[in-house]
Amino acid sequence: MATEGFTTCLWFDGTAEEAAHYYVSVFKDSGIGRIGRCTEAGPGPAGSVLAVDFTANGQRFVALNGGPQFTFNESVSFQVFCAGQEEVDHYWARLTEDGGEPGPCGWLKDKYGLSWQVVPDGLLDLMSDPDPEKAARTARAMYAMGKLDIAALKKAHAGG
Repeated sequence: MATEGFTTCLWFDGTAEEAAHYYVSVFKDSGIGRIGRCTEAGPGPAGSVLAVDFTANGQRFVALNGGPQFTFNESVSFQVFCAGQEEVDHYWARLTEDGGEPGPCGWLKDKYGLSWQVVPDGLLDLMSDPDPEKAARTARAMYAMGKLDIAALKKAHAGG
């Protein structure tokens, strides 16, 4: 991985390598890079995974086995913009599998507790329509949903 630019570091408690492989399996344009291991100097047992460089959907990440001190919460999340309902359905299913939790308005938590919002392309255009009634209808429809339904959002926007 390059040493310049930005990389998101995700803090795990012993599951960094497992999580990196999981995210690589969920997203296209993904792969595992370097895997750094602890030495006899620590911080974990010699040979255990300390950090994993990976790419998911073309974005660079580091999964760090930092310990139990910090956990994910909803104040930081990732948005996944989807070309159509099939992609929305795919990412929603994959990210909520094996203990993930669906939430409102396209939000969810994956099995590691990381928050995501699975968003169909065009939703922001519908919600920021210059016609305030169309925008409000779209927002009300979205607020009533868990996984977002593109057809229902478009229907609400149109007044149906």
